[in-house]
Amino acid sequence: MKVLLTGSMGNVGSNCVRCLLQQNHEVRCFDIRTKANEKRSRKFAGRIEMVWGCLTRPDDVSAIVKDVEAIIHLGFMLPPLTDEHPEKAQAVNVGGTRLLIEAAMKQPVPPKFIFASSFSVYGATQHMPPPRTASEPTNPSDNYTRHKVECEEATRNSGLDWCIVRLGLVPPRSMGGFSPKMFDAPAGARIEFAHPDDVALALTNSITCEAASGKTLLIGGGPSGQMYFRDFVNRMLQGMGLSSLPDRAFTTDASAFTDWLDTTESQELLQYQRNSFDDFIHEMRAHLGLGRYIMPLVAPLVRWWMLRQSPYYKARSIAPKVEPRQDTPTPR
Repeated sequence: MKVLLTGSMGNVGSNCVRCLLQQNHEVRCFDIRTKANEKRSRKFAGRIEMVWGCLTRPDDVSAIVKDVEAIIHLGFMLPPLTDEHPEKAQAVNVGGTRLLIEAAMKQPVPPKFIFASSFSVYGATQHMPPPRTASEPTNPSDNYTRHKVECEEATRNSGLDWCIVRLGLVPPRSMGGFSPKMFDAPAGARIEFAHPDDVALALTNSITCEAASGKTLLIGGGPSGQMYFRDFVNRMLQGMGLSSLPDRAFTTDASAFTDWLDTTESQELLQYQRNSFDDFIHEMRAHLGLGRYIMPLVAPLVRWWMLRQSPYYKARSIAPKVEPRQDTPTPR
């Protein structure tokens, strides 16, 4: 099958390219031209059709949909860029998706359309009993989640043969630069890990699974991928040879856009859950190369530096201790 993959050189996209090729699909990749994307695309040289362009340009979009039988749409601006550049993000995310759908509908044989959404569209749900289900209402509360929900609606109303997949947390094997935003999720927040290879397999299988048509499916790691944020962070750190972080380094605000997912239907249809979080940790360690031997030597210094980046840890460390009043009975 000839497949168009947008956002093809990102974390999920590059894994999806490999999976599509393994299943002998003919792959047309589309992405913006950057040095990083060019470097990633060279790994697939001679095996893919690489097209550079932008989703906001109608001519680019019209050209890439020609003769394809399926589209996997991953191309999307992510936070914090969606908040820093709201007009551009709206044009790329919502405008680009609409252009893609319109161009697909004009084809002699319209392709199947797979839209990659996110489990963050449910908003803050930590106060609700898990897991989240595909049938419950969404609650978008920032630009990124509003864009996802709007594109989901456009997909459902497109007239195409469609499938929407809401992805869980899909970290890259090569963890990028550290960001203090990591501390903006509560240590006890529920999250669902999804292995990059499993997500790629789910997306690839969705294009040939007739039973997935017209469905919104939740894609995650299943029970073995369900954990709390503290466990996710600390197991990742330990896998790199670093020390764990205390709960007080993280916010206590319970408005995290994460949760556990009901993946029963998606697993039944797409048969994609094959790798565990432990598998991912092992792969991440291997990706570190010689760095995995150096990390333990600098672990105390790295931990000290990371804690200094947490506004919550600093605030709690300098907060004055309040002594109990002498006339107040001490609770037993």
